[in-house]
Parts: sequence; C-alpha cells; structure tokens
Amino acid sequence: MNINAAEFKAKCLKLIDEVAATHEPLVITKRGKPVARVVPIEDEQPRGLFGYMKGTVTIHGDIIDVPHEPWAAETGEEDDLYVPLLTSPSAKP
Repeated sequence: MNINAAEFKAKCLKLIDEVAATHEPLVITKRGKPVARVVPIEDEQPRGLFGYMKGTVTIHGDIIDVPHEPWAAETGEEDDLYVPLLTSPSAKP
C-alpha cells in the first residue's frame, strides 16, 4: 500500500496498527517518490527445537520398502584396510 507523507502524518497511529494487523508493508511517498517503508516486525520469539524444521523435508521414493544393499562389513570387501591396525604392536587382543 502507498500513502503520501501528509496523509501518513494525519493517520499515523491508525496506519501503524493496520500494518501490524495485516502484516502488509506501507510505503510512504513524498511528491510521488517513495521515501520510507513501514514494515511489520517479524516474530522475535525463538522457536523451540522440537518441530522447527517442519515442512522442510521432501521424500522421494518409497522409504518403507528399501532394496537391500549389503554393507562392506557384511561382505568383507574392506577387511584389508583393518589388517595394519590388527597387526600393530599397540593392538591388544
């Protein structure tokens, strides 16, 4: 919403209450050019940790029926990486 400075001066308190209620910014003009903007203050209360990311996740595909892919621990394909750790002098059985 746009309003000229003279009208804003006359209705200042009412317009501020309207901005607070509608959360719509108000642009104040002087000779047709914008000079100031009155905007509502955002909620400054910190949100709790529980649920603060609600609505930010998108699920793609089926999360219940996931195809099984064997882990390296199941197949033993990375066992050679641990041999130096098992044979070092500091390794305790």
